[in-house]
Amino acid sequence: MPPHCGLPLILLLLLLLANGAPVILGLLFGAAARPVDGGRVWRDGRPVFGRSKTWRGLAAALVLTPVAAWILGCGWSLGLTIALAAMAGDLLASFTKRRLGLASSASVPVFDQLPETLLPALLVGEAMGLDWVDLGLAIGAFVVLDLVLTPVGKWLAGRRRR
Repeated sequence: MPPHCGLPLILLLLLLLANGAPVILGLLFGAAARPVDGGRVWRDGRPVFGRSKTWRGLAAALVLTPVAAWILGCGWSLGLTIALAAMAGDLLASFTKRRLGLASSASVPVFDQLPETLLPALLVGEAMGLDWVDLGLAIGAFVVLDLVLTPVGKWLAGRRRR
């Protein structure tokens, strides 16, 4: 792996892309996309994931993140691992929030960000040559940026619907 791939900034960029691509596509093309759970409900009568977890968003992360990793010289497989783990973490968080009775897209600061960053960081950290401090910096920066950018995205989405 090229030495620049061992930078926490590279991990941060790939985490932002994996988690941001679905949101950006939703803003660009509207919210009408097929939900991953197909509208099914769990045993508790609540949606499995909710309407905001879509196949379009999943595809966006799984295509764009490996391409970006390849462009950055880190290898497409690293990008695919980050995207898969980020989406799995995001789905896990959504599944858990539905079990707690929270609405789709309800915000739970830090809980929303941890599964989608911690899981991929732990999976690729060693391959990228990152130590625990590097991982902490990348995850911490992601959490802060997401907490700042999420309200902006929601505001833009609201303006788009008008």
